[in-house]
Amino acid sequence: MKIGIIGLGRIGSAIGYRLVQAQFDVIGYDPSSDAQHTSVKEGITSVSLDELAAQAEVIWLLVPAGELIDTILKYIAPLVKKNTIIIDAGNSNYKDSQRRAQELISKQVNFIDCGTSGGIQGKEQGFSLMIGGKQEIYEKLIAQLTAIAAPQGYGYVGPSGAGHWVKTVHNGIEYGLLQAYSEGFQVLRQGPYHNIDLAEITRIWLHGAVIRSWLLQLSHEIFEKDQSLETINGELAENGTGIWMVQVAKEHTIPVPVIEKAVEVRAWSRKTGGNFATKVIALLRHAFGGHPYTLIKK
Repeated sequence: MKIGIIGLGRIGSAIGYRLVQAQFDVIGYDPSSDAQHTSVKEGITSVSLDELAAQAEVIWLLVPAGELIDTILKYIAPLVKKNTIIIDAGNSNYKDSQRRAQELISKQVNFIDCGTSGGIQGKEQGFSLMIGGKQEIYEKLIAQLTAIAAPQGYGYVGPSGAGHWVKTVHNGIEYGLLQAYSEGFQVLRQGPYHNIDLAEITRIWLHGAVIRSWLLQLSHEIFEKDQSLETINGELAENGTGIWMVQVAKEHTIPVPVIEKAVEVRAWSRKTGGNFATKVIALLRHAFGGHPYTLIKK
């Protein structure tokens, strides 16, 4: 089976790498020559978009959510083989995934939405994959999913849109966790015991504490390098999933005050430059996902 990957950034190339390691034949397309060059080192054969569409039996999309995905689907749909499986593994809105599945099935193309978690560490450790779409199509992908995912890190979660919806909720929870950790660290840093050793506190918590986690481990690594964060800009970007989760929760009259506040804090940070807590979040997002942060201009 020939597998195509459109979008050879951090996650796309990592997924390709894991598939290559599992002996799959992987071809890839990215408009960036740097991304193409990097992917070749991972064992992915670089091809044109037309060649990929014509050759691949399964196509993974790892591109930013929104109109770009519709543009790509419109372009490749007439070029792919009948019954080709297209998997959107980015952070798309689940309603868009529902629509795309309906549009493609009329063209005899199968569409799967895949919530993908694991960040840049997924390349070596494997990803967490939440799959939505037709279950019989999901079952055809088991070998690929096993190669890409961490042990036991994948599963079928429901019909079209469900995979991206579950990932949206996952990201909402992530917002809340990041906010809670970062606020706690700010209180420790600026509370009654000024300049308390955050590296030491996080080290202690990592061993037996109720709040130990991977995010805490990454926090410890950050504070071992720098605890003042004076040079870090506290402005936080977002990809929209947290906002989508809050919107849907409101539509269903479900209170999500913690996540809603975390979303508001990100918007506030972009207006004000943020504070110590948002600087922590910026560095954590970079640590687990490779998301960029900026330094304060002097």
